[in-house]
Amino acid sequence: MQTFTETFKQADHPFSGAQPEEIRRQIEAVMDITEEARPFQDVLKEAVQPVIRDSLHVSHEKSMAHLHCPPLLTGIAGELLIGALNQSMDSWDQSPAATYVEEAMIRYWTSRAGYGNQADGVFTSGGTQSNYMGLLLARDAFCQKNWNQNVQKQGLPEGFTKLRVLCSEEAHFSVKKAAAQLGLGEKAVVSVPVDEEHRMDCSALRQIIMEMEEQELLPFAVFATSGTTDFGSLDPLEELADICRENDIWFHVDAAYGGGLLLSSHRHKLAGLEQADSMTLDFHKWLYQPISSGVFLLKDSDHFKWIAHHADYLNPEQDEQEGVLNLVNKSVQTTRRFDALKIFLTLKTLGTDLIGSMIDQTIETARLAAQEMTRRSAFYPANPEPQLSAVVFQYRPDDGDGDVDRLNRRLQQALFQDGRAVVAKTKVHGETHLKLTILNPRTSIDDVKDVLDRVEQTAVQQRKEGGSLDES
Repeated sequence: MQTFTETFKQADHPFSGAQPEEIRRQIEAVMDITEEARPFQDVLKEAVQPVIRDSLHVSHEKSMAHLHCPPLLTGIAGELLIGALNQSMDSWDQSPAATYVEEAMIRYWTSRAGYGNQADGVFTSGGTQSNYMGLLLARDAFCQKNWNQNVQKQGLPEGFTKLRVLCSEEAHFSVKKAAAQLGLGEKAVVSVPVDEEHRMDCSALRQIIMEMEEQELLPFAVFATSGTTDFGSLDPLEELADICRENDIWFHVDAAYGGGLLLSSHRHKLAGLEQADSMTLDFHKWLYQPISSGVFLLKDSDHFKWIAHHADYLNPEQDEQEGVLNLVNKSVQTTRRFDALKIFLTLKTLGTDLIGSMIDQTIETARLAAQEMTRRSAFYPANPEPQLSAVVFQYRPDDGDGDVDRLNRRLQQALFQDGRAVVAKTKVHGETHLKLTILNPRTSIDDVKDVLDRVEQTAVQQRKEGGSLDES
């Protein structure tokens, strides 16, 4: 393992700067599989080193592109134990102790979220799966209540084409993806306009619901977002909860990003979360866990009946009658990892105060980053007062010349290929913007200033060269 550690030590940049074709050639060169056995150390020396060298080093202070966190050592150690134990979380007899660890962790998080004793949940691969489960249960609960149709047994009712899901224009793409997979089609997802802070506009939502009633459409779920992917915006949960209650609509909150606030001094920003019928939390974002680690929480555990199936070889009904706990009854997966262990180890070791202070630090750094941008004439932050730890901005040359959209796209590419600073790109009103997503508590405002300096320097160079980067 010496080669492994040496390569990590030599990684003084977040990325090596290697070109895609160069990386592909290096990986293909070590992908030969022989019939004969080889010493593991030789394989590591040959194969692991190029993989590590040209991977994105998410723990580097200047890696601030995506919602991709530096993992804690407790989580990494947990991964080793998870792999060694290799428990399958579908039936109790495959995960006897692990089952109760997961159940305890679920109780911890339902309590943290403000849910009562009737609540329950299950660990998932992340936000996409959790959002899928929220939409699945919302759909089936609606069909049973309004059509007396058990979708699991009888399929979708005749009027299902009228079903509608509402979410903000900036909600995660997994809402549409889930609607498509559940047979509703992306057309069933209706986007609600956002306000100047990129939060779902409640007045617009009320208007859309009223129009749907006139059109005899059936809005059955509202998907709020606590921490949008680009801006980290927080939809107004309390008012949205009131609207859902008034209209008898399932209320789901995607807090995959913002759920980390449950441990921070900014907990008040999630006011109303406890009123959600279901929610998504991701621990491989702001709880600093290795991928994958998410959880789906449900206010009323009775709704898990819409996905429960029994198999004699796995979770027979007799087990349930005898009180045997088979977690497959709550999951869309069968074989499932023991991810609760690394969460338990992290919370037990660090405590919530330290984790909360780490989250607070990233929010403060983002605030200072936005302030620093406003002091630089060519930087235009789109969210000068970030709600979480993401800052979206555009670089616009002081002389006003050139294609700003094209320049910002090239800037992100050039910075990545240089390897010393990794930022993301996105679109705002059709124009390319750059984005800092600050999840690393070790990232300081000085690191941010250095990245902004590199943006400026790269922009000058790009304009001198007339944009020599390939547009691919």
